[in-house]
Amino acid sequence: MRRRRHPLLSVVMIGLACLVGLPLYYILVNTFKTQQEMVSSALALPSSLFLDNYVEVFQRVPLVQSFGNTLYVTAGAILVQLVVGALAAYGMIMRATTFNRIFGTVLLLGFIVPGQSTLIPLYRTLVNVNLVDSLNGLIVMYAGGAIFCYFLIQGYMRTLPFEIIEAARIDGANVFQIFWRIVLPLIRPILVTVGVFQTMWVWNDFITPVVFISSPEKRMIVLQVYNSVGEFTTDWPSFMTLSVIALLPMVIFFVFTQRHIVSGLLAGSVKG
Repeated sequence: MRRRRHPLLSVVMIGLACLVGLPLYYILVNTFKTQQEMVSSALALPSSLFLDNYVEVFQRVPLVQSFGNTLYVTAGAILVQLVVGALAAYGMIMRATTFNRIFGTVLLLGFIVPGQSTLIPLYRTLVNVNLVDSLNGLIVMYAGGAIFCYFLIQGYMRTLPFEIIEAARIDGANVFQIFWRIVLPLIRPILVTVGVFQTMWVWNDFITPVVFISSPEKRMIVLQVYNSVGEFTTDWPSFMTLSVIALLPMVIFFVFTQRHIVSGLLAGSVKG
């Protein structure tokens, strides 16, 4: 029997949705206004469809190059995180030794230490290996996110039917064959879920690129938004236009992948 929702709950949820959506509305409508119109009526709808802000942004900002840099770093970082996280979880599960349990506890400390407190030693380390101001250096930095992947994948992997793995061992499959042919297909839901989380983090991250990237041609799209304040001085409609362009890929990505976030986590909670 389907439960009936309380009207008050619907009213509260609609109010919260409007509150969350107000900043997005504010940014979007002002991309179609002139500077004067924005100052006079920031929350009102534009009097006409003014597209010059988008034309100006595409003319002044190397968007194709910035999106290419962001896509390269995001794809490389997510690939490293998922591979390292999945292999680490597989190794910890398959060999539950005392050393592995202690090492897993040590990895947990990575969530306790604030990332900002490690920026200086990490910067000095990347300087020594010539990875500062490098897109590959950013991928190395984001590889630390494999710890988050490891913990989520490990929790999901514990729910797998290990009778299948034991049967594969009896049939003569080695460790790599078991992982590639049996474990990897079974953990695909959590890999997709973790990949969605980490993609949104890497794409929208600001502090890491601003610290480790200085060359204009290597800027990611988030840095272009940050630098547009100085580039366009007080032209806030142009700034908001660039913000919308930077956010649009992640909005589309989230719309098409949001079902994997819930389904992947719930699948791991009900198996076993």
